[in-house]
Amino acid sequence: MGGKSVQDLKDIANKLRIHSIKATNASNSGHPTSCCSMAEIMSVLFFNTMKFKVAEPRDPSSDRFVLSKGHAAPILYAAWVEAGLLSEEDILKLRKVDCDLEGHPTPRLSFIDVATGSLGQGLSCSAGMAYTGKYFEKAGYRVYCLIGDGESAEGSIWEALSFAGHYKLDNLVAIFDINRLGQSEPTMFQHEMDVYEQRLKAFGFNTLVIDGHDVGQIVKAFENAANVKGKPTAILAKTFKGKGLAGIEDQENWHGKPLGPKAESAIQDLLNCIANNCPPPQATTQPACTVPPVDNSPISLSEPPNYTLGETVATRLAYGTALLKLGTNSKRIVALDADTKNSTYSDKFRKAFPDRFIECFIAEQNLIGVAVGCSTRGRKIPFTSTFATFYTRAFDQLRMAAISQANIKCCGSHCGVSIGEDGPSQMGLEDIAMFRTIPGCTVFYPSDAVSTERACELAANKQGICFIRTSRPNTPVIYANDEPFAIGKAKVVKKSANDVALVIGAGVTLFEALKAADLLAQQGINIRVIDIFTVKPIDIGTIQSNAKECGGRIITVEDHYPEGGIGEAVAGAVSCCRNTVHYRLAVTGVPRSGPPAVLMDMFGISANHIIKAVQEIKDL
Repeated sequence: MGGKSVQDLKDIANKLRIHSIKATNASNSGHPTSCCSMAEIMSVLFFNTMKFKVAEPRDPSSDRFVLSKGHAAPILYAAWVEAGLLSEEDILKLRKVDCDLEGHPTPRLSFIDVATGSLGQGLSCSAGMAYTGKYFEKAGYRVYCLIGDGESAEGSIWEALSFAGHYKLDNLVAIFDINRLGQSEPTMFQHEMDVYEQRLKAFGFNTLVIDGHDVGQIVKAFENAANVKGKPTAILAKTFKGKGLAGIEDQENWHGKPLGPKAESAIQDLLNCIANNCPPPQATTQPACTVPPVDNSPISLSEPPNYTLGETVATRLAYGTALLKLGTNSKRIVALDADTKNSTYSDKFRKAFPDRFIECFIAEQNLIGVAVGCSTRGRKIPFTSTFATFYTRAFDQLRMAAISQANIKCCGSHCGVSIGEDGPSQMGLEDIAMFRTIPGCTVFYPSDAVSTERACELAANKQGICFIRTSRPNTPVIYANDEPFAIGKAKVVKKSANDVALVIGAGVTLFEALKAADLLAQQGINIRVIDIFTVKPIDIGTIQSNAKECGGRIITVEDHYPEGGIGEAVAGAVSCCRNTVHYRLAVTGVPRSGPPAVLMDMFGISANHIIKAVQEIKDL
């Protein structure tokens, strides 16, 4: 048992309980009872089973641990106290504003790979880590994910279980802390262990039902998991919330409450259970092998864009081309799709690099979670793709990815009413708004094939979450193959010395603006047209200066709902400018099926509507 006796591990479990009680009492908040149910599991994991470097928690060769039930963070911090990375004084600063030991784990801490706390997400991230270890890196590290029974009701857990079973992730261990009690009432299945067992077996897991407070059973379960090949393991641990706390164990109404005045007697009871209060000899925790370092040099397209001015190419097709070029130049690039690869054109990458492509099937929450897991410790740069509208299903995963400081790239195709006959259920009309709200996210909206390839190249080198919005229709190539692009820099694509209005568009609406400009020119009316390129960060300087030269008259036109889109981004950019008037053209109301050109006109974003807006605004 790695140099530790059963009694040593029991003693450590009770020390972990004591740390958790003290920390939550010091902060007057937290979840000590949720910690107590998993104390023996944490003791065995950290001091008998896992291989890791205490001084280098993110060493790429080390085993990974993800606490999906993030509200039990105090016991995770307690494990690192007992391991020697943190001090007892550190953990007593739990939840203080000047301390990184937050209420739920975040990667501000060196031993946290992904943020958790929004329940049901840890297993997807763990599956991404395990997939990376097994298939991309062929490394020996193992991944352990501890899941609460309450959060196992989340559909994202079942998406992850299906994924892990399908890909035979035998380096993944999902540990379910089945303590029977949720936040407000007992969980759905309480201690019906056979129900959990049948479900996990159905997903292709090596399934073990154990007493989660019996150290010997826990040790044997992890040993069993290490020897099973061809399937992941699920350890279903029957536990009790508040284990070891007299009058509190297995009682309702103690979720999320410090023990307060009951803490002193509870700690004394636990101290009485500890046979040896001196630190036992440290187990050997060093990883068995070394994972080679990755090449972190800048990534470029394997060859520059190669298009002819005026030829028509869908930006979704250019995305596939760019992804292939990036993958040719860097093995860090991996691609994931949600069964839309023949529409998003990520299939180009799959055909060239099948060993670096993950089919996630129609499970968008898991798609993002797996990508976040793949990106941890800087090993891979995942590009995910699906229809833009389907990312809305994974908004919580994206929100948590930002808290995780994840480095993932998302391409959303088939945006807006311009997809045509497929109808409103397939039209991404909220995606810009959604991605703009994500802290640190870069939102690209390229308009032609050249700018799309450069957007992908820029995204690959930009740390953090990036969203690349692509369109279904073919659009003309308007940029030379050597045109430079930069994040936060718009392009003025048409101008004159006497422009009466500034029209800002992107994607298909940029070409509607250019069409309107040509028609207006026949009437002797000139307008300036800007291709926004990145909606976030937006090019405030270019917009403000050009708007001023056009008399402060601005028209934005977008294939998106008005709320949160290009119009609102531009409104924010000019909000401090005097003498500015701004017309916003966007999709209002729920659209319908029909030809793209008809729908764009019906919903107010065609050249005809731009012309009308210019005629109204020019005399203001």
